[in-house]
Amino acid sequence: MNLPTTIIYVCQTEQDKMESELISNYIIPIGVVLIGFFILYRLIRIFQLSYASRNSRPLIVHRYFKLKKLNAAQRSILKNEHAFYKKLNSKQQHQFEHRVANFMHSTKFLGKQDLIITTQMKVLIAATAVMLTFGFRKYLLDLIKIVIVYPEHYYSEINEVYHKGETNPQLKAIVFSWKDFKQGYEIDNDNLNLGIHEFGHAIHLNAAISNDISSTIFNQGFSNLMSFLQNHQTVREDLIASKYFRTYAYTNHFEFFAVLLENFIETPAEFKMQFPQLYKYMRQMLNFKFAGY
Repeated sequence: MNLPTTIIYVCQTEQDKMESELISNYIIPIGVVLIGFFILYRLIRIFQLSYASRNSRPLIVHRYFKLKKLNAAQRSILKNEHAFYKKLNSKQQHQFEHRVANFMHSTKFLGKQDLIITTQMKVLIAATAVMLTFGFRKYLLDLIKIVIVYPEHYYSEINEVYHKGETNPQLKAIVFSWKDFKQGYEIDNDNLNLGIHEFGHAIHLNAAISNDISSTIFNQGFSNLMSFLQNHQTVREDLIASKYFRTYAYTNHFEFFAVLLENFIETPAEFKMQFPQLYKYMRQMLNFKFAGY
């Protein structure tokens, strides 16, 4: 064997040795750790799903490394204009503020017809979404990335009618007439709230395409609610006869949930008194076990 061949052979041997050591000392242990983490993740998820299925609520709802804070002006808007926020205890208020801050940070707000988006608009719209998903583990909706705000009702070129609000899954957008959105909160006991209604649609549609624990609980709860109504004709008749829910609720199952949600939030005591089983299903679907609900 000549010298160059010997050198090449020695180099290859050293390289093979280094590669073998790299594989045995680093790649294999890292692979084992990653596989271990994956198995642990799957086991935790299976346990969480099992717990959620048995108890109709997530095992953990609020878990944060560090809570984000609102500035004084933003917090003042919640304290003065959002009745639900004021019903929460101090700890829940901090959690609520964290979620509002995250919603505003992760969502694009777009004003139409020269409307300037104000801090009040951002806080109240974000607070509406956070209120409805406050019992969810995953509270930000994948379906909503953009909030579009018009000064008042607007004309839709798509279906050639005027709208006060809509949810558009294709654009991942939710749209509001600010005038009508505000009116929904100024009169807080008439069971007419544009923000609650449209975010209700967003929650319903988002759950249909998601597999997180809160969406799973929501879907199971809604299925149970509809089965209950199908199996109890007298309850269906009482719903219509009572006129507690406006007739728009009976358009389809999406409008049914959105209208029930408005009543659930604005007049919970009357809802619970008139239709206790439906109230129970709504409370379970949303994991709404705070602020006196």
